[in-house]
Amino acid sequence: MANLLMIESWLQSTGLMLPPLLRDGGHSYVLVTRDPDLYRLPDGEPHPVLALASEVAIAETNDDAALVAAARAVAARRRIDGVLTTCDYYLPAVALVAERLGLPGAPSDVLRTATRKHRVREVLAAGGVPDVPFATAATWAQAHKAAADLGYPLVVKPVDMNSGTGVRKVVDEAGLAVAFAEATTPERNTRDQPLERLALLERVLEGPEYSVESVTRDGVTRILGITAKSVAEPGVEAGSGFVESGHLFPAPLAPRERDAIERHVIAVLDAVGLTHGISHTEVRVTAAGPRLIELNPRQGGGYIFELVRLVTGFNPLQVLVDLALGRGPVPGPSVAASAAVTFLLADADGVVREVRGAQRLADDDRVLSHETPSPGREVRPGDNNERIGHVLVVDRSGHDAKAWADELAAGLDLVVDVAALTHG
Repeated sequence: MANLLMIESWLQSTGLMLPPLLRDGGHSYVLVTRDPDLYRLPDGEPHPVLALASEVAIAETNDDAALVAAARAVAARRRIDGVLTTCDYYLPAVALVAERLGLPGAPSDVLRTATRKHRVREVLAAGGVPDVPFATAATWAQAHKAAADLGYPLVVKPVDMNSGTGVRKVVDEAGLAVAFAEATTPERNTRDQPLERLALLERVLEGPEYSVESVTRDGVTRILGITAKSVAEPGVEAGSGFVESGHLFPAPLAPRERDAIERHVIAVLDAVGLTHGISHTEVRVTAAGPRLIELNPRQGGGYIFELVRLVTGFNPLQVLVDLALGRGPVPGPSVAASAAVTFLLADADGVVREVRGAQRLADDDRVLSHETPSPGREVRPGDNNERIGHVLVVDRSGHDAKAWADELAAGLDLVVDVAALTHG
């Protein structure tokens, strides 16, 4: 049995699944958090992150010195074998604590680079890795000049947010003004950490999108697989965003395409200097070859971690634990030849009145999990945080999972009252 430090956590998805995985593996963990009350369910009951912790250590997790001191205090009274988190915003902190305690992990300076989108672009340029033209802007004048130099259309994004927050496609100056303000106005993220308030402007990449799940240990990267991603492309209105509408694993790729994507991702990880950790790297395959969208030094979200487990037997959350303990990943049983998830998206701002057809999802043995919005829920198009439900499907012997998931999701009838939000 191992004892771990968990430095904060997401509340949904991986945050819900990691605590029972640790418990069922015979491990215990100390939750280090600045605010235990954050880990409460809507009914007031403790979130699994809180409920399954063997101890809760309260510390200012947004202050490196205070966090390291708290970690050392815990390690002085009980053995600590590894440090981890599911929350992107604390990945550099996890690396720093692991360094100071002499535990497995990536170099903290590498994680500080890998979690800042503009710094990743900079090291790719320095390393000669083919990449998209880009610029950064802290002021409107800088953004205006960068757009003139790069040319429209552009993607504009904050350098230090996650889940597609603030990522906008712009086609003219009016859209640029909206996107630049959205990227640079917020002063703090949802965990009260200060933001750089810096916009990254990138030339738009054309081509199909994929994500690559990989494990790096002792500087050697192993590709677990490639996911094909469906993206709801934004319209031309100012401030329109990208939303991932579905995923299919494994991606239907020819060997030459797969090899090119894998080689590019390994080059990206090598340029960044990632020698230890799990990563979720998003790319588009353009006419000039694969190009990076974003590097995420963590497991994939949006149920990708579950699709990978179902098909390969590698549970990315278990891999996260193994890496934190200095172990190599070991696969479990696989149960499907392909797996897919289709997300439910709102067409417009409104309030859900009814969802028709959900019962047939419960009766379909191809469906492993599904979620539909409850009546009364406010919905709106936006980033990945605004997805309102999902249908996750497996094909145990073939490659029809995505077609089935899309068909089942399309069979749902979401009755949304647009006027309720417009006039309510």
